[in-house]
Amino acid sequence: MKTILNVIWLVLCGFWMFLGYLAAGLLLCITIIGIPFGLAAFRIGVYALWPFGYTVVDRRDAGGPSCVGNVLWLVLAGWWLALGHIVTGIALCITIIGIPLGIANFKLIPVSLMPFGKEIVRSDQPFGSR
Repeated sequence: MKTILNVIWLVLCGFWMFLGYLAAGLLLCITIIGIPFGLAAFRIGVYALWPFGYTVVDRRDAGGPSCVGNVLWLVLAGWWLALGHIVTGIALCITIIGIPLGIANFKLIPVSLMPFGKEIVRSDQPFGSR
């Protein structure tokens, strides 16, 4: 079932959201200071490309730098990417078949707004590898 949802997701919105994260990551990697932000965009972009079967958990070792990084991320790219998830989520929820995909888009909004201090893991191991 996860594979079927992932393929439908990829066709309807996953590829476009991935391109948005890829563009944000490339822009953020232009400067040396922006490289951690660009890497976070790439990491979430891969998750946005194939989300079913994975989940986001909080990292236990995240601290103050993650908070500062999230504030900068929110200003630089987070709200644009969250807006993309909101628009595609609403568009998908218009159809009955798209409702699960729209809900998945809405679940991606928190990680698109604040990616630092989060880890993407397989759903069958929700506590991460640490």
